[in-house]
Amino acid sequence: QVQLVESGGGLVQAGGSLRLSCAASGGTFSTYALAWFRQAPGKEREFVAASSWSGRSTHYADSVKGRFTISRDNAKNTVYLQMNSLNAEDTAVYYCAAPRDREYADYAGFYDYWGQGTQVTVSS
Repeated sequence: QVQLVESGGGLVQAGGSLRLSCAASGGTFSTYALAWFRQAPGKEREFVAASSWSGRSTHYADSVKGRFTISRDNAKNTVYLQMNSLNAEDTAVYYCAAPRDREYADYAGFYDYWGQGTQVTVSS
């Protein structure tokens, strides 16, 4: 069983930056992929970014490409999401997710474990 705990959310002005963290416990961190999703009020949960088990392969939603960076530190059992040039459309609850797989996918149904989420609010 894998437990995921996100942190780092908050209120930021448009154009600003935040770094989210997701600490994992249980399982063997270096053997599974990790992803970030987000859900805005009244909208479905959407894919943001993912990293393979090694971190050498990553994938981003078009809406965040060039602004967000996913990275992982397998020694610390932590995955990060660096978010730059934030805008109001990035306001959402951000979730960390892990599958029982070394590789990733860009749909929520692929993932077996989820964190509780962290709120990111961007003021314009």
